[in-house]
This record gives sequence, structure tokens and C-alpha cells, in this order.
Amino acid sequence: MKAPRIHVAADFHVGGDVVLPEGPARHVARVLRLGEGAELRLFDGAGQEARAVIVEASRKRVVARLEALERGRGESPLSVHLGQAISKGDRMDYAIQKAVELGVAAITPLYTDHGDVRLKGEREAKKLAHWQAVAASACEQCGRATLPPVHPPTGLADWLAGRDEALRLVLHPGTDGALAEAEAPATAALLIGPEGGLAEAEVEAARGAGFAPLALGPRVLRTETAPVVALSLLQYRFGDL
Repeated sequence: MKAPRIHVAADFHVGGDVVLPEGPARHVARVLRLGEGAELRLFDGAGQEARAVIVEASRKRVVARLEALERGRGESPLSVHLGQAISKGDRMDYAIQKAVELGVAAITPLYTDHGDVRLKGEREAKKLAHWQAVAASACEQCGRATLPPVHPPTGLADWLAGRDEALRLVLHPGTDGALAEAEAPATAALLIGPEGGLAEAEVEAARGAGFAPLALGPRVLRTETAPVVALSLLQYRFGDL
């Protein structure tokens, strides 16, 4: 069996012991039924990967000893910050999962005029922690050792105000916008609207912040499909696909 990959936010050094977080520990001990001597692949989320072996395994605690370290792989030369309008249910999870698999560098969930999700206080904190866990799980699956941050949800205007990426794109159906034939940028920002689309005023605000409109063909894509297609195109044109 291939050694499971697990994200552990810890300082890695050869010979050191790492206590697995509760969720992964339960999966390793109770679901996979791995015991002492079994191999694991651990990554710290900051680009470092480790080959490890289990030295303690019980129903409540799993400890792994780091045997070798290496730099992680799978990072794209194109750093894309995705601004994704918040959607209901599993659709947001899907968008985050696939964006991570496609090499996104950062994700910010956005409140928009036509978005029908509003989170506050403890509910927002719980949802953010869930999205961050989705991103970590996607890294475990796809082989990335760098965990892209999922930032706290914010309003679109605040997100636009902080953008300085070399290439800035807003998905907007019905426009003539397309990826220009240009030298590959090092950074990009990608704005995806909600199921009901961005309001015209929001599109204009994005244009005012240096965003160029991008259409993805004659069909209107769902809000969770759009980032998959757009990121695939960006990675093919400027990244590592």
C-alpha cells in the first residue's frame, strides 16, 4: 500500500517525533489500521516533505519519527490568487478542492451583491476552518507540500483594493475578453462571481482595479466549474500544465 500523505503543521527535523493531529491519527489507526513500523509521508504546508515511520500507534495517539526530509514538489511557476464568490453547500468545497489541485497559491472567499451566503461570527469561523481542511486534504491527495492559504471571507471591494498581481482577470460571460498573447506573468488574480453572476457595478469596479474581462466560451458555467476551467487555461498558458 502506498504510504498515506498527511499534513502536519510542525517543525520538521530528521530524527524528530511528530504527533499526528486527531483526525489523521484516527484515520491512520482505526481506518487504515496501520501500526508501529508503517511508513507515512508528512508535509508541513510550507514546502517541506518528510518520510516517516510510526513509532507509537493507539486509538487516541499516533506518533511518527521523521527519517528523511526533502523539498516538496508540485508548485506552479504561476502564483494565482483566486477570489471566489461564496456558494452554498458542497459547491464551495468543490471549487476550493479543485483550485488547490490545479496549483492555486491563495484563495479568498468573497461576499458579493448576488451571493446568497452571509456568514458571521462563530459560523464564519467554523466555515473557514472547514474550507482550510478541504484545502489540506486536497494537498494530501495531489502531492503538494505547500498549503495555499484560504483567507477569511471578505467583501469584494476590500479584496479588489489589495490586488497588485501582474495579470488580473474577471470572468464575465458574453464579453469578447480572452487571454492575451503575452509574456508569462509571475502572478495573477482571478475573480469568479456567484451563481447569479457579478453585478454590473462589481464588474466595473473590477475593471477599475485593473481586471480584464475573460469569457470562457458560449456556455454559462456554474460558479464551481468556472475556476476549474479558468485555472486550467492559466496553467496551460502560463504555468505547468
